[in-house]
Formats: sequence, structure tokens, C-alpha cells
Amino acid sequence: MGEQTIIRWFGDLTKDDVDSVGGKNASLGNPTIFASAVAGSDAYADDLRDLAASGATAEQAARRLTVDDIRSACDLLAPVAQRTDGVDGRVSLEVDPRLAHDTKASIDEARQLWTLVDRPNLFIKIPATPAGLPAITRCIAEGISINVTLVFSLARYEAVVDAYWSGLEQRLTTGASLEGIESVASFFVSRVDTEVDRRLEEIGTDEALALRGRAAIANARLAYQRYEQRIGSPRWLKLASAGAQVQRPLWASRAGRTRRTRTRRTCPGSSLPTRSAPCRSRRWRLSPSCPTSPVEPSPAPTRSPGASSTPFRRSGSTWTT
Repeated sequence: MGEQTIIRWFGDLTKDDVDSVGGKNASLGNPTIFASAVAGSDAYADDLRDLAASGATAEQAARRLTVDDIRSACDLLAPVAQRTDGVDGRVSLEVDPRLAHDTKASIDEARQLWTLVDRPNLFIKIPATPAGLPAITRCIAEGISINVTLVFSLARYEAVVDAYWSGLEQRLTTGASLEGIESVASFFVSRVDTEVDRRLEEIGTDEALALRGRAAIANARLAYQRYEQRIGSPRWLKLASAGAQVQRPLWASRAGRTRRTRTRRTCPGSSLPTRSAPCRSRRWRLSPSCPTSPVEPSPAPTRSPGASSTPFRRSGSTWTT
């Protein structure tokens, strides 16, 4: 997959999995799956006993365990991050989902998580809600790398790009460097089919049923088209010349929800593996010859014009020299 410039991401990082991600390109901490892992594994038993003895609340214990695991994963993936100047080898940690509609609280939590983990290859994950967008801008302006999650529509994707760019522009006005700031826009693919297919089945005509399983990839194709248009704009070229890194599309929730959908998405020559964990691409194009499968990788990305080629580092991190 390295030759195809496709990045593997894990959606189920736990203590049991940390040792296995060292050779991969990226990892993702999902709080829901993490909670299930704690309840169903003995790996956290000693830590939980110690935390209980110290009088920690359930929320404090969960925060401590999550931060420890994410920090360990960041350290394991640090060689990948160093080798790619911080582009890959990233680990995502979500803000509390209950803060999705609270801008100030999202910013405060993002700052806290960024400080607690204290690793330059961390992504703080913020949802693309109306309240999340200004939080993304503020965090980027403060030098916090962001994984923008729960992007579904093209209109919201455009707003996410603007939020990232606005943060970079605000940071430049302060005279701060853009070095080391990264972002991805997590476009949820198959969930579009989940909703569209339901509506098509309600219509029930042969024509409508024949369209099931197609909307999600069509939507992703259009999103990638918007991405390519935006990075050719004068506004972006100005940011790139100042050292900004492009916000890469990240194709989340890619696997089909039904066998019918998975079959339709599997076309001859497809370079994407059929596995349950999400697979994210650095840069891959949707093949015009196959309307349902992303198969044709474009050249691997390079750092933006004017960007530093020195290793990505942050004061206080283990990478500082």
C-alpha cells in the first residue's frame, strides 16, 4: 500500500493493539471502542485498580487511560512521522462528543488534550458541526493539528476547508510559523449510502433500486473534485507559499454496510483492501472507468512550496533537538 500511497488507519486502538501499530502509518483512538475494550479486557485491570484506589472518578480514569494509550501510540509512530516530516504517523484523539455544539468548550478541551498528550504527531479530533467549525479555526491558529470528523455533504466540506484556511491565516497575522500544522477532513463515505439507500427503497421502483450503493462514491468523487479545485486557488497558493500543508481528504467509514454494497464497490484493479477498519488515502483518485470504486492513486504528495524540509517538531516534545 505504500507504493499505492494509501494510508492504513485503525479505528480500534486499545492497549492490546498499541504494540501492533508501530509499523503502520497512522492510528485512530475511538472513545466508544475504547470504552468497550476497557470493559472487556484484562489489560487495564491493574491501572483501574490503582486509579480506583487514588479516588479517581470514572471520567478521570477514562481520561488518564486514554491519554496514556494515545501517547504510547504517538511514540511508536514517531519514526513514521519523522520520516514523512509529520505528514503521516498520526494518532487522533477526540474531544468529548457531548461538546459538539459548544464552541468554547471544544476549544478548551482540545487545548487540554493537546497539552496532556504533548506529542507533535497528535491530531485532535473535532466534529464538523456549526459550533465545531470556529473551534477548528481557533485551534489551527494556536498550532494544534486537527482531524475534522463527521463530514458528509459537499457544502459542509467547503466550510471545513475554509475553517482550516482561516486558522492558518489568523496564525500568519501573529507572525507565527505554520511548520508542523497538519489537518485532515474525514469524509464519511458509506453512511451516505445508508441514508440514500433507505430512501431509494422507500421509492421502490426498479430504477430507484438500481441506484442503491452508488451515492456515497459519487459524493466522494465530487468532494475530491472540490479538493483539487480549492488547492489550485490563489488563496491556497498564498498559504502554501508561506509553508502551509494541504488539508488532506480522509475517506472514513468506507466499508459497505451490506454484501450488495461491498460487491458493487469492488471493481477489477481496485487498490483498496477490503477490511473492516477504515482505510485512508493520502491522495487517490476515483477511476472514471468504474463508477463505484476508488482505484487510481495519484502521485504521492510533497510538501507545499516554501515549506521547511526539516523534521517536524514542537517545543516540549520528545522530538525537539
